[in-house]
Amino acid sequence: MAAGLIANDTPVLRGLAQQLAEIAALPVQQERIRQWAALNALRPERPMVSIDQIPWHEMNVDDELTLRCEDPFHRELETTLRRQLYQWRHMPADLVLMPRIEVPKVIHDDGWGVRITEETLATDAGNDIVSHSFVDQVQTSEDAARIRTPNVWLEEAATAEREARAHEIFDGILEVLMQGLLPSYELWDEIVQLRNPEVTLFDLADRPEFMMEVAQRWSTAHLEWLDRLEAQGLLGRDQMWIHCTGAFSDEVPADGYDAARPRASDLWTYGMAQIFGSVSAAMHAEFELPFAQAWYGRFGLGYYGCCDPLHNKIDIIRQIPNVRKISISPWAKLELAAERIAGDFVMSRKPSPTPLAMDPLDLAASEADVRRTLEACEASGTPVELILKDISTLRYEPQRLWAWEQLVMGIVNQQ
Repeated sequence: MAAGLIANDTPVLRGLAQQLAEIAALPVQQERIRQWAALNALRPERPMVSIDQIPWHEMNVDDELTLRCEDPFHRELETTLRRQLYQWRHMPADLVLMPRIEVPKVIHDDGWGVRITEETLATDAGNDIVSHSFVDQVQTSEDAARIRTPNVWLEEAATAEREARAHEIFDGILEVLMQGLLPSYELWDEIVQLRNPEVTLFDLADRPEFMMEVAQRWSTAHLEWLDRLEAQGLLGRDQMWIHCTGAFSDEVPADGYDAARPRASDLWTYGMAQIFGSVSAAMHAEFELPFAQAWYGRFGLGYYGCCDPLHNKIDIIRQIPNVRKISISPWAKLELAAERIAGDFVMSRKPSPTPLAMDPLDLAASEADVRRTLEACEASGTPVELILKDISTLRYEPQRLWAWEQLVMGIVNQQ
């Protein structure tokens, strides 16, 4: 690519960075950091709200998201900046913007010995939400024995080049944070992808010893992978978000923190076992607890759950160390979940995005859902955050999401 074209990218990026820096300097940013930290300490000032997993391919208005840069690396940075600015303008909720740009380090591994094999089917070429059909890769103990801990390494030259280029563009405007990996716990979600949901569920019942063997090997490989990331200083730091929610806290990083070599204990993690939404609480505890306890025990704070209904499994989650937030999905029994959480965790409530895809738009259903959540949490003394995510479509009408944000922020600001 011609040097002149790349040089033309710099004014674009610096202009966007200057906008971000001005927004990041607003007093409301520190106010929201304080509010997120209070919530995460179980001393909420009010319910907090976040919007994530947005169908960005449907959101462009007046070319606000249209990329102008030519260089692929610059386009990555531009995408990040444009999305942050767009969200701030139209649907900020409790978004926090910091005067920095995060640039991922170039980190490689040589594989886990087995890998996901799948076919996908898309209904919208612009949407990355697709249907998956997985081909079973772990049918026998011999297959399971192939699972191994990957070697990991930093590609130093490529990382240094990205860092130098970022500094050249952003110095004097934004901090450049070279970000490492922020690992999550998705043991059973990954096993489901290595096999497939139907086979996994049948084998949990029919071949429990084999499934425990697979889980043990996968867990051991991931814990050893975490060791290697720590030893090489490849973990990330200064988390702002954990699974779509604010991660600001006075409890992490831990004592002895070294920004050059973060430890798991300095970080939040998040995890889930969504396939266990289809099994009993007893089976969930048997096949999940030992592995979740080993993983979460390494970290400072944790978030547990995703789309799975967890209202009848709060007692299991209580046995996982360092969990601070529990996901309560649209499929959970809300009042029962609030009663059982009873103020000991943050309820990370996931309002259903379905009303935003209805024709016509059904904001009344969204309002009823939010008010019901707040009433249940107030009755039980449970801290709550409202996390709108998994938004697969807005029917190419981004204003639907803007309207949801205005509605919900109006409600929580009355609390």
